[in-house]
Amino acid sequence: MENRIVVGGALIHQGRVLAARRSAPPEVAGRWEFPGGKAEPGESQQEALERELLEELGVRARAVRRLAGEWPVRAGLVLRIWTAELLDGEPRPLEDHSELRWLGPDELSAVDWLEHDRAVLPQVAALLGAPDAL
Repeated sequence: MENRIVVGGALIHQGRVLAARRSAPPEVAGRWEFPGGKAEPGESQQEALERELLEELGVRARAVRRLAGEWPVRAGLVLRIWTAELLDGEPRPLEDHSELRWLGPDELSAVDWLEHDRAVLPQVAALLGAPDAL
């Protein structure tokens, strides 16, 4: 069986990236991640990320490019992280999150990231240091 894709969005705006604190499920509540969710059948990864950011945060965003790597979340699910550009709206924790924070390149270690999200932090830090590299 093919793995289902979970997309995470490194939403970058004005030199900072958005981190979201999970409120559920209990085993990850209180930890931080790049928001996103599962791609639906027939949906591209970009479409899935843009839909998930609208549902979870209430913002319109554009998926820009996939970061290197992928990480197993659990059996049958694999995470891929994309950079995303904020187009419209102010992010709010509407679903699955209790708090949001914009982090600059020197603040990325200030929150307790989930392991697979932590794995892309060096790539995200490099992008924040060169904003036109989105």
